[in-house]
This record gives sequence, C-alpha cells and structure tokens, in this order.
Amino acid sequence: MGEKRVTWAELYFDLVFVFAVTQVSALLHHHHDWAGCGRALIAFVPVYWCWVGTTVQANIRDVDNPRDRIGIFAVGLGGLFMALALPGAYGARGALFGGAYWAARLVLVALLASRARQTWFGPYGVAAFVSGPLLLLGGLAGAPLREALWATAAVVDLAAPLLLRRRLAKVAYHPGHLPERFGLFLLVALGESIVGIGAPVAAAPLHPGQLASVATAFVISCALWWQYFGYAADAMRHAMETAASRRDVLRQVFSYGHLGLIAGVITVAVGFAETVDRPEEALGGGTLGLLYGGSALYLLTFNYTRRMMFGMISPTRLVAAAVVAALLAVLLLTPLHRLPALAVLALLAAVLVGLNGWEALRVRSAQPAVGATV
Repeated sequence: MGEKRVTWAELYFDLVFVFAVTQVSALLHHHHDWAGCGRALIAFVPVYWCWVGTTVQANIRDVDNPRDRIGIFAVGLGGLFMALALPGAYGARGALFGGAYWAARLVLVALLASRARQTWFGPYGVAAFVSGPLLLLGGLAGAPLREALWATAAVVDLAAPLLLRRRLAKVAYHPGHLPERFGLFLLVALGESIVGIGAPVAAAPLHPGQLASVATAFVISCALWWQYFGYAADAMRHAMETAASRRDVLRQVFSYGHLGLIAGVITVAVGFAETVDRPEEALGGGTLGLLYGGSALYLLTFNYTRRMMFGMISPTRLVAAAVVAALLAVLLLTPLHRLPALAVLALLAAVLVGLNGWEALRVRSAQPAVGATV
C-alpha cells in the first residue's frame, strides 16, 4: 500500500471545522457549569463525528477526483450549517443542527455505498439511519427531551464502530494518513486556544499584567502542543503502521482518544478567554475547572491512548494529571481561591513545562524506543 497524503480538498474542508470549534467554544463560554459542559459535549460529538466520518472515507478511498471533492464539500456545507446552528442549538436552531448532521451523514453513506455494498450495515449506515434521525427529532423537540435524544445519538455513533467492528475487519487503512489528519484537528483545537488568548485583550487598552497573562497562557498552549507533537504523534503513527489490527487503533486511539484530547484543549481555550483580560482578579470555580480540568483530561487521555497502543500507562503524565487535579482542589477549597488569575496561570504553566522537561530528561537517559514517553 503506497503512502497516502492529505488532499487539498481535505484541508479546505477543515476550515469549516475551525469555525465549528469556535462555535463550540462559544457555547461552553456562555454556560460552563456542569450542565453547560454536558450540553457542549453532546453538541460537539456530532460535529467531531462528521469530521471523523469524512476523514476515514478519505483514508480508505481515493477522493482526489471531482465527484468526491464535491461530496466532501457537501459534507462541509452540512458542517457549516451545524456550526451556524450551535449558538442556538438548544433553542430555535435545534432543527437546523440535527437536519444538517443528518444530511451530511446521508452524503457520506451515498459516497461509500456506490463502492461498497456493506456500507449500509456498518457505522456509516448507523449514522445515516439511526443517529441522524435522532438528531433531527431532538432538534424538533424541547428540553429535556432534546438533550436525551441527542445524548442517545452521540452514544449510538460512538458505540457503532465497537459493536460492528467485525464488519470493519477487512477494510484496508492507510497508516500514514490517519495520524496526520487527527493531528491536524488537534492543531485546529490548539488554534482555538490562541484565539482564546488573544481575542479578549486585542481591542482593550493593554497593560503589563495583561501582557504577562497572555505570555503565560501562550506557554501553556505551547506545552500542550509539545506533549502531543513532541512525544505522542510519532508513536501513534508507529502503532498504526505496526498494529495487528489497524481497525482497533483507529477506533481506540484516534476516533475515541482524540475526542478526549480535543475536548481537553477546547476546554482550556475557553478558560483562557475567561482569564487573560483580568490577570489581577480572582477566578471563579467554573473558570478554574476549565483551565485545570481541561488540562487534567488532556493528560489522562494520553494514558488511555498509550494503554491501547502498548498495554502500558504513562507514569509521568499520570502524576502530572494528579498534580493538576490536586491543585484544582486546593484552589477551590482553600483561601488560595483568592489568588489572582496570573498566578493561577503560572502554576499551571509550571506543571506542564515541568512535565515536558521531565519527559525530555527521560528520553535522553533511556534507550531509544518508539513510544517510550507517550
């Protein structure tokens, strides 16, 4: 199987999801209590799953032709409508959100059905004929039925590759294409963290405290980038290339694992937007949860991906996640909750930079081994 490269059509398609991630962040920004986080996740899953479906379709087939480019752009239009609906997804735009998802999934199943008869009975068929209608029905219903139907649709979509994995066993996946595509989506999420850092202060009169908070938040974003692209990306590609079952690596590490990684980064990005423009003020519990909870989720997800790839956990990242969680508890439950935002950012930056430094030392002192630090 020759090396498969990401096409220009796929990269253009990704621009829609840059906007979609921004809209998910805005949804979380306005409501970041536990209920708001749950609603944002329920809305994000179909957005993410629409992107995953298009990426896998582009992986297993040659899509660099007019027919498939038009198909990818049609799915992109569905994604754009979903993004436009997100601000009012739990209000008047629910039907637009659900209908756009269903339309995008019907396009995907039609593109594949012309080449593979079993498509109708696999995960693509489930998305087109089960979760898609559930999204539309939820969009037409009111709360709390909407949330229940959309949550059910999300569970159905996520469970389909696991429950129907035998149907996917004979699919030939290109090992280099998938790590590149999922890494690009993580970059989209990291780009949202840059927006979260810069947008709140761009139009305001700048003072030294804001510049310091921008710099500290940027260090955190860089540290999150380093943990993935400095250590994990190559190991994920190696796992995809050498696995006995590429289907399982796709499902466990990429489809499921990257949902946690991307959700963690988006959560931190929203925390930045709540923090950098008021560095001298104490933060509320919700904002602390976004910053520290999102970072802990990001670090813990690496333990899941490493376990799925190599049967091991990452002790350094597990310890770092525990430290971040402990700091969150201390900040919430002690007088330290009065710490200014800049100090809160600096504490988190110190942990994440320290983790990268620790792992760099381990890599330097250990025998070279693919996946040693993932």
